[in-house]
Amino acid sequence: MEYISTRGSTGAVDFEGALFSGYAPDGGLFMPRRIPSLDGDTLRRWSCLSYRDLVKELCSLFITAELVPRSTLNDLIDRAFSRFRHKDVVHLSKLKDGLNVLELWHGVTYAFKDLSLSCTGQFLQYFLERKQKHVTILVGTSGDTGSSAIESVRGQKNMDIFVLLPKGFCTQIQELQMTTVIEDNVHVFAAHGNSDEIDEPIKELFADVNFARKHNLMSLNSVNWSRIMVQIAHHFYAYFQCVPSLDATPLPVVEIVVPTGGGGNITAGCIAQKMGLPIRLVAVVNSNDIIHRTVQHGDFSLSESMKATLASAMDIQEPYNMERILWLLSGSDSSLMKALMERFSVSKSLKLPEDLHRKLSETLRSCSASDEDIVRAMQRCWEENRYLLCPHSAVAAHYHYSQPDRACLRQKFSCFSFHFSTPRCCLAPASAAKFQDALLRAGLVPQLPPEITALTAMETRSTPLERGQDWAQALRERIEAAAQRR
Repeated sequence: MEYISTRGSTGAVDFEGALFSGYAPDGGLFMPRRIPSLDGDTLRRWSCLSYRDLVKELCSLFITAELVPRSTLNDLIDRAFSRFRHKDVVHLSKLKDGLNVLELWHGVTYAFKDLSLSCTGQFLQYFLERKQKHVTILVGTSGDTGSSAIESVRGQKNMDIFVLLPKGFCTQIQELQMTTVIEDNVHVFAAHGNSDEIDEPIKELFADVNFARKHNLMSLNSVNWSRIMVQIAHHFYAYFQCVPSLDATPLPVVEIVVPTGGGGNITAGCIAQKMGLPIRLVAVVNSNDIIHRTVQHGDFSLSESMKATLASAMDIQEPYNMERILWLLSGSDSSLMKALMERFSVSKSLKLPEDLHRKLSETLRSCSASDEDIVRAMQRCWEENRYLLCPHSAVAAHYHYSQPDRACLRQKFSCFSFHFSTPRCCLAPASAAKFQDALLRAGLVPQLPPEITALTAMETRSTPLERGQDWAQALRERIEAAAQRR
């Protein structure tokens, strides 16, 4: 299995090479040269697997046994999920009105990113121990990525992690989950800027080839292929949990609704679809709706400004993983991707070619939700189910609740009932416990687990980055200082 850049100007690498990279040297993102194809018999066989075993099967398709022996791969994945609170790792809650919620947040930080990052941390440690190597991890976070990345590598002697969080744009709990980790290899920066602005110094350091090589820079944002790979399992598990039967040919379709920020999870869904999983994908966003506008109108352009919303982890204007989706849909046309992304980099505005837009709109549906929509979805879900949704999960629930009533439609148009009975699964990326302010705005009472309550009494440590300060230079100096202490 080889990995190539979406922009085509970088040589192929194996999984290890993709794992230890952020962006590819040509500015693109690594993708498998070939997407494995699964037949119906394989899907039926996999339908009985646990989430944990699905991850093992999927990872074995993208990581060769020569690189990581299968028994070792299984052990790494078991170790990755050993800290999850739920025995099944993830859990499906079947609620009223056909609302199926796949809870992806039973890890240490109560967010879905624990799933992919716990595995990625184990993969990193495996290769680093074998080669006696040290890496420097750079992470920009809009909320949950930072804490999950920190938990995946905290205390490791062969990794230093530098996390930039946007001060005032994360919830208090999200921030505390990062700043209360007091470890020699953990370095947290509280930047006075938004999620897109904190990405700029990180890109600048990766673009400094000599510096990046000297310190073995890498990223754990969803630019990292390993994150995408593990997240493919979400879609397979959601499908198997919600499909009514696997006896029919062709296999029935399940609609999967994906709260979308940087686009990693929806990219994983597109790959699952290309592998042969019969799913219909819906990308749901908040008021920062660039993905929605791209799907609906082919308009991949920045808005005048980023809007702060209740679904703060999705407050992203530049969803970098769209490049992977467009590359897939273009038939792996790296020349086209290079031209399109370079044009976007300069103008921050791009009109998709007509054929590419058509393929995108055939592959994805989309929906955007305002803060008022989010609040109404949280309230309705509580009133009907006594079930608390986080604001990101509520974006998906809003889409579900906004669809025509399927029971009425079946009665009115009985000959088309097969269409309206398509089951739907909403991915839930975080626990409601992390978003007290959103719950209070919806008139709901937060239910806080003791691990989260304890955060407010713990010591914190972070370095402020002020507006006007050279953030890239501040990062360089801290990375150099950390290297000298080793």
